[in-house]
Amino acid sequence: MELRTLRYFVAVAEELHFGRAATRLHMSQPPLSRAIRQLETEIGAVLLNRSAAGVTLTPAGTALLEEARALLARADRVRVRVAAAAGTATLTVGILGDSTDPGARRLAAAYRRRHPGVEVRIRDTDLTDPTCGLRAGLVDIALTRGPFDETGLTVHELRADPVGAVLRADDPLARRDRLRLADLADRRWFRFPDGTDPLWQAYWNGGEPREGPVVRAVQECLQAVLWNGTVGMTPLGHEPLGELVVVPLTDMAPSRVVAAWNENDPNPLLRSFAHIATAAYRS
Repeated sequence: MELRTLRYFVAVAEELHFGRAATRLHMSQPPLSRAIRQLETEIGAVLLNRSAAGVTLTPAGTALLEEARALLARADRVRVRVAAAAGTATLTVGILGDSTDPGARRLAAAYRRRHPGVEVRIRDTDLTDPTCGLRAGLVDIALTRGPFDETGLTVHELRADPVGAVLRADDPLARRDRLRLADLADRRWFRFPDGTDPLWQAYWNGGEPREGPVVRAVQECLQAVLWNGTVGMTPLGHEPLGELVVVPLTDMAPSRVVAAWNENDPNPLLRSFAHIATAAYRS
């Protein structure tokens, strides 16, 4: 059994859906299905029950999932220890204004426990580059939010957060339990500087062109709301200043927390980081 095939199996077993697993692995579904069939032939047991209702694990599949996870984690640790012994165990992580996120704090603690010999360097970035300097080669991996242009990148979703509108406490809409984007259609919002990723800009503007002050950082956006009464945006759970209120938006897609890295980067630390991050952000 190859490690790559085991990674394929783990993805299918965790997603319980070939299409979602293929998307997660950045491959098409037919070769993934063939790889799982070949794995079942090599092992001599059916690992997955396939039906119109979906995919479920057989007892053999459940046993293999546990062993495969342990084996893949061990393989990642081996790569990291070799890198540490070779003096190359350094990882630069770009973080997009969410260093106070409990998931990020859990990740830092878990990563230190797993890889105490790795030096982690943090690059805190503003809202103008959702890849946190990844394309410019300034970081090895980005702990950020989508959506953005994913060309040439591997992007692994860690969590999805509902989003709310940030309003001044004396704003008439601040008393509402929830809002729709149409409720904010005639309001001034905020904009990112020219040249910012258009997918990123469109998401935080609710899919519409907006007028308003240009901001580069979270605090600039919040201060624009406080001083000018504009509309800000934030994932729910991020509490702003006392003079500001967050009202949930019912028709805006959740904000995806992701880990992203260059898809051809051979750095052995990346996959381990993504694996630990998945557990930290979902616990």
